[in-house]
Amino acid sequence: MATPKSRPRDGYPGRALALILVVTVGLVALMFGTGNTKPRLGIDLAGGTSITLTAKSTDPKAISKSNMDIATGIIERRVNGMGVSEAEVQTQGDNTIIVNIPKGGDRQNAADQVGTTAKLFFRPVLAVAPSGVTAPAPTGTPSAPATGTPAATPSATAPAATGTPSAGASATKQGRTVGEALAAEGTTPSPAATGASAAPSAAATGSAAPSAAATPSAAATPPSAADLSAAMTQGTVPPELSTAFATLDCSKPEVRSAQTGPEDKAVVACSQKAENGYYEKLALGPVAVKGSDVSKAQPSLDTQTGAGWQVQLQFNGTGTDAFAKITGQLATQAPPTSQFAIVLDNQVVSHPQVNGPISGGSAVITGRFTQTEAQDLSNVLGYGALPLEFAKSDITTVSPALGSDQLKAGLVAGAIGMLLVVAYSLVYYRGLGLVSIAGLLVSAALTYSIMSLLGGGIGFALNLPAVCGAIVAIGITADSFIVYFERIRDEVREGAPLRPAVQRAWPRARRTILVSDFVSFLCAAVLYVVSVGKVQGFAFTLGLTTALDVVVIFLFTKPLITLLARRKFFLDGHPWSGLDPKRLGARPPLRSSRRRSPSSAAVKEA
Repeated sequence: MATPKSRPRDGYPGRALALILVVTVGLVALMFGTGNTKPRLGIDLAGGTSITLTAKSTDPKAISKSNMDIATGIIERRVNGMGVSEAEVQTQGDNTIIVNIPKGGDRQNAADQVGTTAKLFFRPVLAVAPSGVTAPAPTGTPSAPATGTPAATPSATAPAATGTPSAGASATKQGRTVGEALAAEGTTPSPAATGASAAPSAAATGSAAPSAAATPSAAATPPSAADLSAAMTQGTVPPELSTAFATLDCSKPEVRSAQTGPEDKAVVACSQKAENGYYEKLALGPVAVKGSDVSKAQPSLDTQTGAGWQVQLQFNGTGTDAFAKITGQLATQAPPTSQFAIVLDNQVVSHPQVNGPISGGSAVITGRFTQTEAQDLSNVLGYGALPLEFAKSDITTVSPALGSDQLKAGLVAGAIGMLLVVAYSLVYYRGLGLVSIAGLLVSAALTYSIMSLLGGGIGFALNLPAVCGAIVAIGITADSFIVYFERIRDEVREGAPLRPAVQRAWPRARRTILVSDFVSFLCAAVLYVVSVGKVQGFAFTLGLTTALDVVVIFLFTKPLITLLARRKFFLDGHPWSGLDPKRLGARPPLRSSRRRSPSSAAVKEA
């Protein structure tokens, strides 16, 4: 029976080397595969975009230092969520915030996010109607839906809000309550929508039956957009909002963004997106649930109904109770008053139908979002609403503060430092210096590829302090090599053969390296937490390179030296190996230093 092979005393160093080489090659391949072949530079090295925000409020007392500080913190978390994108947010004067975003990001998307107030409210729907709908030009031919049945059409003098849904305008699950007749291409509005008489015109049909409402002059004058909107209104508009609701034209962008009102009163608002070519205007009740009660917001893909990307909300205790209460009340009413509107920055994102009380403390915002729109919306909702409204006073492109010459000078300084470390290693450690150089190259490849991938992944920007952190990491990595090399030399000086010396030196060197790297990493972590702005970039780079030093020394340096210790060049102590016992002043093993037992001494004496 064959006996299993025993594990070598020095382990299997080839496996560790293969692992780190595979990881390094994989990261480099991923870097080229994703197109992130260069680290993203900070605004001080590559320039970027500067956005000037000016606070505005109807109450002058609202623009205070505390509110400006809160707004600055929220905007900084939005554009610098991971703390390493090197975006600069600072106040200037009493009512101005300057936001500097490094080059390489989406300028328009960043401008939209930093200025978005992100005030989220849940309001019950009181009435809804299309806005900006116009009737087609009369053709002298009766439309197909006109059946001549007077009972199916309201009179032209009917009130603007009757509380009864018009024919063909049933409410859907998403709360889209406008009639489907307007969605059909080339379909003219029915008499029910226009308020005109349903009797066919005598001139159009050739019938002798006269109709007062079918005179040529009436047929030549199409109803106005306001008349169409009034006739298609569902629900009841409060008297105090009747004029504002009737004159609201949501087809104009400046009108949609200008709608506002107190939280404890009914307001009018516009839909955020057009449906079937027109916007909707809504009369909404007082705020039932506030966006400040949202504890978490995250994007998700609706794979069940195929509605696309959506934003999932999780409420805190207050929001959960309020949401369950309002949904319980709305579920007992008829459309459209059984709907609640999700209002973001005074625009209705959606107004879904409520079928029953929702007590789970969660909600979903749907609105035919793209993945980017859902991510941006969850970002601004998750970090909270701004206490003030801001206007974008200026958006300009910033040129690099240091310039290409200064950047080249910094890189040259780093290269000189690297060459000095390499030269010292070769002169002092000779053959072992090659191991140090190989370790530095592996560490540099890992650092460069990870920084490049982080630039495209989390927006990591390499600014000048981060470059300094990378240069400091050269010394940290070289220090780990020196600690291990010196431990091996100490064992050789004591007369130990090379292979046992490599294994005995590792436990002591490992403990020293881990303690040293732990202190460096702890300092970097504390600095990252307590600092802001560019200093965080230095701390992040220092922590990353310190962690990579541990990986390189464990998976590359130690296994490589173990393999080299089996080679004759190092095993025999060649003068150029860096482990020559004569140059190190090694002492030969003292075999006669053992203590002789009393019995052996007595025998010798006898």
